[in-house]
Amino acid sequence: MSDTNKIKWTALAMMGFSTVWGFGNVVNGFIYFNGIQVIISWIFMFGLYFLPYALMVGELGSAFKNEGGGVSSWIHGTIGPKIAYYAGWTYFACHITYIASKGSGGLKALSWMVFRNAETYDSFPTLYVQLATFVVFLIGCFIAGKGLNPLKKLLTLAGTCVFIMSILYIIMLFAAPLINPGADYVHTEYSLKNLIPNFNVAYFTSLSILVFAVGGCEKISPYVNKVENPSKGFPKGIIAMAIMVVVCAMLGTVAMGRMFDPAVINSSDEAFNSYAANGGYWAFQKLGEYYHLGDTFLIIYALCNTISQFSILILSIDAPLRMLLDNKHTRQFIPSKLLKKNKYDVYSNGILMVTILSGAIILVQTLVPGAAAVLQQLTKLNSVCMPLRYLWVFVAYLALRKAFDRIPAEYRFVKNQKVAIFFGGWCFAVTAVCCLLGMYSDDPFTFALNVITPVVLTALGILLPKIAQREKKAENAR
Repeated sequence: MSDTNKIKWTALAMMGFSTVWGFGNVVNGFIYFNGIQVIISWIFMFGLYFLPYALMVGELGSAFKNEGGGVSSWIHGTIGPKIAYYAGWTYFACHITYIASKGSGGLKALSWMVFRNAETYDSFPTLYVQLATFVVFLIGCFIAGKGLNPLKKLLTLAGTCVFIMSILYIIMLFAAPLINPGADYVHTEYSLKNLIPNFNVAYFTSLSILVFAVGGCEKISPYVNKVENPSKGFPKGIIAMAIMVVVCAMLGTVAMGRMFDPAVINSSDEAFNSYAANGGYWAFQKLGEYYHLGDTFLIIYALCNTISQFSILILSIDAPLRMLLDNKHTRQFIPSKLLKKNKYDVYSNGILMVTILSGAIILVQTLVPGAAAVLQQLTKLNSVCMPLRYLWVFVAYLALRKAFDRIPAEYRFVKNQKVAIFFGGWCFAVTAVCCLLGMYSDDPFTFALNVITPVVLTALGILLPKIAQREKKAENAR
């Protein structure tokens, strides 16, 4: 690649930033960590976890620049095909809970766009909401089964709009007092006492929310060797991205601190669930009030979110399934029935499996009292399941460093082997511990769902290779 086609480190930083960060991360951090107390937690999470994680991803992407940058391909290149299958399965399985949440999120956004309040959606019986969510999910599976992804461009547009509005929210809120000094702002005292987190059970069992928020930077790994002077340009881009994320997290938290009082959020379980489900919409609704624009910002945000949520639902049914079943190195561990394609070149039985697994999560939540509680529960479930895929990034990194002399890389996170092994092990441990702690809940149903879901998905991932092996034995015996 000529130098004129190389990516500048500043462009890489922007690519990574838009991939990793979103307004929902600010909202969840503020709500789950008692307002501005999340600031210190963000600083530690970025410095001790996110930055080394991103730099390790850079080294893996550099070492396997011709493999497309997928985690399963990294595992295949460092350990072998069987473990690569488990990495691919984990990536797919994590999206089962994610898919289950997209229908609910889309209906919530649609409700805000139409009714412009939280009460209407939250007042619907959970049974009806979840049945509607299930119907939306089935429609998504039908569209995915036809091999159609008509919402790809809309998803890109909606995602870009949500990203831009997240940045504008911070800028416009800080400017609001100049436009409307008499508006209702919350006075927040930034004393050390108010900033130090309460290190209680709720704090440690919510850390998976922050891990989930900063994950996903492995998506930019294919661009490592396309950066100008990768050994210097890539870390500069990653560090710049980390600084941008830190600044947005800090300023976003401060901005929300001027709108919402943590004492009100934590006044009851109902209030907490409502803020967890509606906080982002209330933020844009208040912003519109500050600028005397009514619900303009709210409607734009809700519209973009509606399109984004429903589009992601369809793409998440199709894309992770293809990543698992299209991998030529791991197909030997997958039963032949799952590899069956229909006339639209879609894995029809694979989509049926997604329908059963994600559909079961949607339907079992008809037992949850309250639509807002469902969304809060899904946020926690995703924070437990989704980061499990990050574990394979660190497994791949540790295996790469053990093969230091065998597998070259143009970019290295650190040259010292002991330091590299320490950071790989540290990030693995942080991810695993946060996911395990995140399973705990005072509510027995939520606790059971957080434990049973990953256990069932893991068991199914172990079972499939055994079924495939039995198939081969039966064929050989003929």
